[in-house]
Amino acid sequence: MTGYTYMTASQKNGTIYIGVTGDLARRIPEHKARDGKGFTTRYGVVRMVWYEEFFDIRDAIQREKTLKHWPRQWKVDLIEKTNPDWNELFAGTGW
Repeated sequence: MTGYTYMTASQKNGTIYIGVTGDLARRIPEHKARDGKGFTTRYGVVRMVWYEEFFDIRDAIQREKTLKHWPRQWKVDLIEKTNPDWNELFAGTGW
């Protein structure tokens, strides 16, 4: 099963959330809906600014765990390597 590791942010250089999913097209809209009482709702962390796709969901899960232990600056550098302006990368189902 394919998997994705992704980062969402509240704004450029703002709060960062790291997640993993098997269905990015379903998961990102869930964050944007802000229906829950979780971290992404509380901090407005709904802009997808980075993601990686994996052939195996287990690899995506491992990547998520690794990234969560990285210092913040490393995460910022990873985002800015491919998305220096922290633009929204999710545009509905056509991303």
